[in-house]
This record gives sequence, structure tokens and C-alpha cells, in this order.
Amino acid sequence: MRVDNLGRDNIAEFKKKLKICLVSAPYYKDITDNLVSGALNILRKIKADTEIVEVSGALEIPTAIKLMENEFDGFIAIGCVIRGETTHYEIVSTESSRGLVNLGLEKICIGNAILTVENKTQAEQRADPKIFDKGGEACSALLSIIKIKERLH
Repeated sequence: MRVDNLGRDNIAEFKKKLKICLVSAPYYKDITDNLVSGALNILRKIKADTEIVEVSGALEIPTAIKLMENEFDGFIAIGCVIRGETTHYEIVSTESSRGLVNLGLEKICIGNAILTVENKTQAEQRADPKIFDKGGEACSALLSIIKIKERLH
């Protein structure tokens, strides 16, 4: 079985209209708004039904996804963790990623747009849909995983 990569310009057709939830931790609201915008640009092209759910922080994103797993075809985790002077950065970035990976191994389709960066400038560039568009990239990754799951079922 070969599953083609779904780039931003290569939007595949799906068996049904997708229902996608963007789970956002808007601590850096300007950053997460740009990540959401990048993801929605792609989701509009495939006419997916979308919902945005906000949680308090990146650590809560995996729990929220698990609680809603039966309501959506897939999820995009959206947040930003900027390195500071304490070990909080390592804990939040590692544990939120671990939680998302664990959910993926449970066959929950997730695109990860939780930025882990050194400073706000890096975050702004990565979130900007006109520069790095990490929200759009996470959405493309999610759609690739959904396509694989679709082909297997």
C-alpha cells in the first residue's frame, strides 16, 4: 500500500466530510491565532467541519483530545512553549509531546502544532502562515494520517 504525502497543494479527497478539532492553548494568543489561521486555510479547502477548543496550557491538550476522541475525525494541537530560565520549558515541551505521541499510538489522528522555541521571534516566524506556516504543516500531517487510517478501514 502506498499513501501519498499530502502537501498544502495536494489536498486529497476523503470518504466523508471530516470533522476536525483544533485544541489550542492560547497563552501566546498572537502566536496561536496564526497557527490556527494556517490550519484553517487548509481545512477550508477540503470543506471540513471545524471546532476550536481552548485549554489553559500545552499540558492539557492531550487530555482534552482524549476526552473528545469520539467526537472528531482528527485533532490539531496548537500551542507555544518558549524557553525560559527554569526547567518548566523542558517539562511542558517533553510531556505535551509524549502525550500526543501516546494518543497517536492509540489510533487518534493528531497534527502537532505546539511550537517549542527559544524566543518569541522564532515563534512568530514559525506561526506566520506567510513564513513557516507550522499550523498549515500540522494540518497537512494530520490529513496524511487520516488518509492512512481511512485506507486501513
